[in-house]
Amino acid sequence: MIKRIIVWGGLAIALASAYLFWYANTPLALQKTPLEFNLKPGSNLVSITSQMQASGVMSEGVRFRLLTRLMGKAGKIKAGFYTLNQAVTPLQLLKKLTEGEVSLREIVFIEGWTFAQMRDALNAHPLVRHDTLGMSEHEVLQLLHVPLEHAEGWFFPSTYYIDAGSSDVSILRRAYETMQLHINQEWAQRDKGLPYTTPAEALTMASIIEKETGVKRERPLIAAVFINRLRMGMRLQTDPTVIYGMGQNYDGNIRKRDLQIDTPYNTYTRIGLPPTPIAMPGLDAIKAALHPAQSDDIYFVAKGDGTHYFSNNLTEHNRAVARYQKNG
Repeated sequence: MIKRIIVWGGLAIALASAYLFWYANTPLALQKTPLEFNLKPGSNLVSITSQMQASGVMSEGVRFRLLTRLMGKAGKIKAGFYTLNQAVTPLQLLKKLTEGEVSLREIVFIEGWTFAQMRDALNAHPLVRHDTLGMSEHEVLQLLHVPLEHAEGWFFPSTYYIDAGSSDVSILRRAYETMQLHINQEWAQRDKGLPYTTPAEALTMASIIEKETGVKRERPLIAAVFINRLRMGMRLQTDPTVIYGMGQNYDGNIRKRDLQIDTPYNTYTRIGLPPTPIAMPGLDAIKAALHPAQSDDIYFVAKGDGTHYFSNNLTEHNRAVARYQKNG
């Protein structure tokens, strides 16, 4: 009886080992190629296989987890963005993940860029596959399944790591999802009593703040000025929105007549926020829009060194203009 148990036990182990060997060396049925996926930092093995299942790398994760544990690799998988350009076996995939074969190549989207500038950077990048080349903005949004009429401002400026052959579609989707994450988190924690009814309005304000100053500590103050103006029914009178509304007519200079030509983005002729963001705001600008400084200032003027002088009445503001601009 004991001999029979030992024989059957040995046979079961042999069959299980043979099956696991077959699984480890059989290519996975990827949903598509190339296939990109991201493993988030701090993920455990169950979470890692769940992320790969959701991305179409594998249909279930039990066998891969078993293989990983048997090989002593459970704690050695590295987070990052991965690209599979062709089918791989579970053994090859595990090697790729534990050796951290993530891309160190990158594409950078700068805070304050427009969507057009972002697409120019994608189109110029030699490692990117240009699947959206020649598409209109509307067609790109449809391809991404983004329920928006305008793309401006809804893609997060940051550094994105890519593999050679990465589709511009996947990069755009990552930038859009990152912006969604940030704006929704900050919106949920926003200060009370702000004059916005939607996250989109807050994002529009953040884009204006982004274009008005590159000085981090000033952004909450800039936000306070514009929010105070909105509450008072004053026009925002911010040049960056006028420039955005001018489009290709902007030649690097803004003139008095430009401030008088009415467009949806001319905040000298119209009260309230413009209809859309005017650029890609960074996280600091988003935070400033939703957590402004406590201030009663309603004016600011550039001092010529990258910073601004703030004031809460027209007399003081006019003196600051005379000091910092009219007198050089």
